[in-house]
Amino acid sequence: MSRTLQSALLRLLQAENQQLSLSQLTAGQRRALDDFCTRTGAAMQQRQGRGSVYRVLNRAVVEQHLNDMGVLSEPDSELPQRSINIARSRSSKSGRHAHALTYLLAKGVNGATWLRDDDEVLNLEYDTQRQGAGVFTLGEMGKDEWVTSGSLWLVENQALFDHLDWLPEHNPATLVWYRGQLQNTVIEWLAKRQRAASVILFPDYDGVGLQNYLRLKQRLGRQVQFWLMPNWEQKLKLFGSNELWRKSAEEFESAVRQIQQLPLGDEVEVMALMRAMQTSGLALEQEAVWLTVNEG
Repeated sequence: MSRTLQSALLRLLQAENQQLSLSQLTAGQRRALDDFCTRTGAAMQQRQGRGSVYRVLNRAVVEQHLNDMGVLSEPDSELPQRSINIARSRSSKSGRHAHALTYLLAKGVNGATWLRDDDEVLNLEYDTQRQGAGVFTLGEMGKDEWVTSGSLWLVENQALFDHLDWLPEHNPATLVWYRGQLQNTVIEWLAKRQRAASVILFPDYDGVGLQNYLRLKQRLGRQVQFWLMPNWEQKLKLFGSNELWRKSAEEFESAVRQIQQLPLGDEVEVMALMRAMQTSGLALEQEAVWLTVNEG
């Protein structure tokens, strides 16, 4: 295997969602990947938005090709992955560089508690009142099996996590703050078992927010809901941003095509939002939830 193909496959494996746009690769890497796709069928090139991406179809086959060249061999399995990468290539970010653990920052309100399989109880509301927030550590064998009978809200911006007066319910609820792209480890943790009575995504209304919803929907199905703030139509018209719309237009177009293929009955309100965004060329940030509009 050539070094060109090695570098291309490594970049593809470590990319978000295991896909890379063609523009992120050199001409030589694209030729090597095209040949690899044809020979193995473990990856493919496909259209997305205005361009094309390479996407992994069979990770095991890709890793086996890299293992055959010793690229993924572990010098010491007790070391953190990034230390292994430095030992191998003098760069912590070469090869697989995701951390083994993911820390989920959370707040609990209205009596939110979590129960673990070993009967350990976490009073998240108490921890929130005492120290401002709590943390779940994902990736610890047997120690991340938490569930709650309340709802789980995912919010994209810190203001929504800092100030909870916008929250529309008075039942036990947990709020988790993420930034931009929702991590795959979080989605997989949520998909492993039913963690909460419902999972509610409240993102920015833009292409990235819709992509995150699509990724959750593909793994969690009807368990996940997309939350629309009151009077969102008027707020989109009054406070929506064309610049934000343009910055995530490719993600928006890709998400629209795939969301339209989901069961229609589940997505009526989301489809209405997407039509309004597409017609107006506007996107809306979460913080508009506090702005008032004249409903008349």
